[in-house]
Amino acid sequence: MTPDRDAPLLSVGRNCWRIEQAERVGLIVDAANYFRAVKDAFLKARHSIYLIGWDFDTRIKFEPEGATLEGPNTLGALLRWLVKHRPGLHVYILKWDLGALMALGRGTTPFAVLGWTTNRRLHFKLDGMHPPGAAHHQKIVVVDDVLAFCGGIDMTADRWDTSEHLDDDPRRVRPSGRAYGPWHDATAAVDADAARALGELARERWKAATGHPIEPPPRSQAAIWPDGVEPVFGPVKLGIARTIPRHGERAEAREVERLTLDAIAAARKTIYCESQYFASRAVAEAMAERLSEADGPEIVVINPESADGFLESAVMDSARSRLFDLVRKADRHQRFRIHTPVTEGGQPIYVHAKLLIVDDRLFRIGSSNFNNRSMGFDTECDLVIEAGPDDRALRRQIETIADDLLAEHLGCDRGIVRQARQDRDGSLIDAIDALRGSGRTLQPLEPQPINAVEEQLAENDLLDPEKPPRFVKSFLSSLRTRAGSFR
Repeated sequence: MTPDRDAPLLSVGRNCWRIEQAERVGLIVDAANYFRAVKDAFLKARHSIYLIGWDFDTRIKFEPEGATLEGPNTLGALLRWLVKHRPGLHVYILKWDLGALMALGRGTTPFAVLGWTTNRRLHFKLDGMHPPGAAHHQKIVVVDDVLAFCGGIDMTADRWDTSEHLDDDPRRVRPSGRAYGPWHDATAAVDADAARALGELARERWKAATGHPIEPPPRSQAAIWPDGVEPVFGPVKLGIARTIPRHGERAEAREVERLTLDAIAAARKTIYCESQYFASRAVAEAMAERLSEADGPEIVVINPESADGFLESAVMDSARSRLFDLVRKADRHQRFRIHTPVTEGGQPIYVHAKLLIVDDRLFRIGSSNFNNRSMGFDTECDLVIEAGPDDRALRRQIETIADDLLAEHLGCDRGIVRQARQDRDGSLIDAIDALRGSGRTLQPLEPQPINAVEEQLAENDLLDPEKPPRFVKSFLSSLRTRAGSFR
């Protein structure tokens, strides 16, 4: 049955957890802008700061060239300084427990962090309330329940970069001093009731992990908004979608998956997405179905050239190759493209952003990738804005965001992208083809053929399951138990 593509998409209990009002929504592209915005927000906090994440590195610098904002310039030192100078301020840091094990020897282990959480108002916990092998992948920061950040940027090493994505940038170094490559990422800032809802989510996560509730901060009339972050939406209704795996007595939530599939089904002309992976069979099959239609939408996927790390690359890139073949066979009308961004010198830019834009109707940003884990195995949190049929201003703004993102990748101005689309009847694919050139650009990504070993890894979904692989449950449970003895 053909879906009603004019019907409202967001539905509480189906593809989102809540729909709340935000007076302002800001899009923050790349971590140089995010880290500075977060510090600015922290300096305005009076009651509470929640940091919920996959990883935190207390040594990261907010401003690598030197502090222009008040207070210390590294995450750990700033949090200590804040609780010392704000008598009523409590800071809560909740970090994925197995992510902490992965950080052993990096100087950011629980042992190092616990060394500076001596203030009774600075609280740090490792969160192991997830199925064996799963990850807490949500990336949420909430300040006083009046401002929140939610998206794809981790407050850890290897993330800071500017939107210039220079080939060689002396500021782009790990705390150890070792350089890393260009990194593209994105997150959002929201206020008002939307921020308060994310505060509730953070408190639920803390209680589930520790057994201890957090009292919400007093309802404050004082608005907080980071300097330098220009609101792109607002006032606007904003949906919050989650992935929560079933664990113990905790119910499963697959709102992210349902929202993704509903959005693909509702698209009329264009689907633009940025994701770290292209490895979800459910997403690929939904795209293939639309591509097989004579009048279906164009689909443009922005991916990194390869996944980060040897084993992850072997598994996730192999899955991408398999699903690319599936989609290409359905693409009888040549409406599907995967591109990867490169620097002026041709160096691949790692894509870590998680964005979905459907026509001029829907904008989504969050922590979820196009992989199996994000659909049902890891915890995720996305924000989504839907424009109604008659909301022309909101629709123009959604279209502007897509133009801005493409302009960054293609090394040109937004107006050039917009004109290229208008000249080609709104076609994203034709506009990209017309604007691609030498230097900073988007390159077509042709996944490489996979060998028998890679085929087996991809087929078994070992590192990218929707549910815990049975044979690793006992091993990972044992690993967590042993790690717990060191806490």
